[in-house]
Amino acid sequence: MALIRIDSSPSSPALCADDGGSGGIPVFFVHSLAGNSGHWSCQLEHLRKSCRAIAIDLRGHGKSAPAVDGDYAIEAMANDIDSVAKALGLKRFVLVGHSMGGSVSIEYAGRHPEMIAGLLLADPSGDARKLQADQVEPFLAALDSNSYAATAKEYWKAMLAGSNPSVQEKVLGDLRSIRKEVMIAVFKSTLRFDPITALLRYPGKKLSVITRLNETPISLHSLLPDLPHISISGTGHWLQLDKPDEFNRIMDDFLSS
Repeated sequence: MALIRIDSSPSSPALCADDGGSGGIPVFFVHSLAGNSGHWSCQLEHLRKSCRAIAIDLRGHGKSAPAVDGDYAIEAMANDIDSVAKALGLKRFVLVGHSMGGSVSIEYAGRHPEMIAGLLLADPSGDARKLQADQVEPFLAALDSNSYAATAKEYWKAMLAGSNPSVQEKVLGDLRSIRKEVMIAVFKSTLRFDPITALLRYPGKKLSVITRLNETPISLHSLLPDLPHISISGTGHWLQLDKPDEFNRIMDDFLSS
């Protein structure tokens, strides 16, 4: 494993990625909001026995620098994938994205379908444009207030219901490390993003691995019935951390096909 720092251009943030392993088609992992490359540690260790696996820290997350211009749009974060892929000389790879990272991965795959050998989504964000204003505006107002820490923690704990105590501790610790302005900017960007159009631009193999939290009318597999999906039970939103063996088996089947 090697932690790579990438300075792609003066207008782009310095990015870090965890790169290691060799052989086969590379697999590229993208974390959730307030996550980092460490959320894929079990998958990286598993895959690097036989192939190259990379996990990025998106702008403003982990060891990567904040956005130079304050741009945390999903489309801008897809540029982070592009910068790392080019810096590492990747020609074609499988893209795996969790939650908000699923949206970033969808945007990149729709923009560069020739680069993507497969798109694996882990409990991806749905089409949040379909949420009513009264569902999101009070939450955004609470985030952008002195109640930020308590609001974010309460929201995260709801998504962690059913998770192992060690996973809860890790995820909440990572949540505390993200800057308030990054959290708010990224969350707002997810409310504007159109995942359906981007996903339809990618004609290749795809699979969504979901939890009970993703059984909603705005979930991708609900809006696109042709999107293959598999459910994992007995886990919170961070399924790759809660059920690494089960997730890895599904991932292996996806990669082998």
